[in-house]
Amino acid sequence: QVRLVESGGGLVQPGGSLRLSCAASGFYFSSYAMAWVRQAPGKGREWVSDINSGGGRTYYGDSVKGRFTVSRDNAKNTLYLQMNSLKPEDTAVYYCAKRNSPYGRPWYVESEYDYWGQGTQVTVSS
Repeated sequence: QVRLVESGGGLVQPGGSLRLSCAASGFYFSSYAMAWVRQAPGKGREWVSDINSGGGRTYYGDSVKGRFTVSRDNAKNTLYLQMNSLKPEDTAVYYCAKRNSPYGRPWYVESEYDYWGQGTQVTVSS
């Protein structure tokens, strides 16, 4: 069955960096676009980034553009999110999600994703 397992979250000071990973299994990883979505306490889900199946096209939400970088290693069935210049408002649970197509998009429509990981907590605080 499809599994998405995030890792790499933790506590970091403002201005610091973290790299999240999402290990995928149970489907042809290289055939599908993937995304990162986050949810802060008491708030709805916020789309962070998309990457197409081949990894050549990436998209970012305005709040993370220029600070976060999404990438993937199709040989390792793994999705990454490099997060730099972290701010307290980046504090959230970060989820990876599988799109139901090979094409990434610069927007978030929940019905376009069919599987989610369990999430990893990122806390940015001094």
